[in-house]
Amino acid sequence: MKSYLSSSIKQFQYYKNLGDKTILQLSFEELKKEFDKDSNSIAIIVKHLAGNMLSRWTNFLIEDGEKEWRHRNQEFINTFSSKEELIKTWNTGWTCLFEAIRPLIDDDLDKIIYIRNQGHTVTEAINRQMMHYAYHVGQIVFLGKLIKGSNWQSLSIPKNKSEDYNKDKFQKVKSRRHFTEDL
Repeated sequence: MKSYLSSSIKQFQYYKNLGDKTILQLSFEELKKEFDKDSNSIAIIVKHLAGNMLSRWTNFLIEDGEKEWRHRNQEFINTFSSKEELIKTWNTGWTCLFEAIRPLIDDDLDKIIYIRNQGHTVTEAINRQMMHYAYHVGQIVFLGKLIKGSNWQSLSIPKNKSEDYNKDKFQKVKSRRHFTEDL
């Protein structure tokens, strides 16, 4: 189980990194772009993710993950006045997550925590949140790619570059490491 916690932290860092690299490529106006009146801009997704992270990870082991002070509906209204404010909010959410998860030990993984009065083991709660964040970070990256078009800087293996990427990987000695260590 020791590898579960360290792997989870690395996965969360990976998703944060994808979001960071997308946000850096975009102007404040681009971050606020909505493609449809019922769609969410990257700014709104960032606000929602940060709100979720603060609610879920504050006092993670001792309080319900849906805090009374959270106003989820307000997360879907863009109130950012600058890119710097958006980035600060993004980082505040992630900091809350990492400060909650880094001190966990294997004995914590089977403890029961609650989200809206629904019991989860800590492992289940981590998995739930990781998948939720991956879903939304994927949206952020997809929207960023749509907005930037041909000016998009790939965050993974660029189109038509798989053979070059694989050639480089297979020239290295086999070793055990997390895939994010090569990014």
